[in-house]
Amino acid sequence: MKTSSPQESLSNFGQHMGYRLAEWTEGSASIALTITECHLNSAGIMHGGVLATLIDTACGYTLIHNPDPKKRNRAVTLSLNTQFAASAKTGDELIATGLLKGGGKHIKFLSCDVKNQHGQLIGHGEAVMKLF
Repeated sequence: MKTSSPQESLSNFGQHMGYRLAEWTEGSASIALTITECHLNSAGIMHGGVLATLIDTACGYTLIHNPDPKKRNRAVTLSLNTQFAASAKTGDELIATGLLKGGGKHIKFLSCDVKNQHGQLIGHGEAVMKLF
């Protein structure tokens, strides 16, 4: 199994959101995020869009893995389903772990669990992505 550096540069959006690539191996990627005030909705808990972003990002990084940056694939999300299991608040450390489940040459199926620092499931998602 080839592993890439978790210090890979993220997109401008990733830097804006504050998430970081915690682990990146063939068939799996983990994205970490510390919840801050900017991630909260009007009820004072993490906005659902943050969860969807973590799921989409973890699945995307899972799919494009290659230790050689020049040989990385590119991918787009065709479908993203999210399930919300628990809320997250300021200071919570979340880890979204994407896993490649299968697929054909270009269309791939992935899943992702998002857990807090205590191992509690915050959300789950499934994605269909296309490589190009």
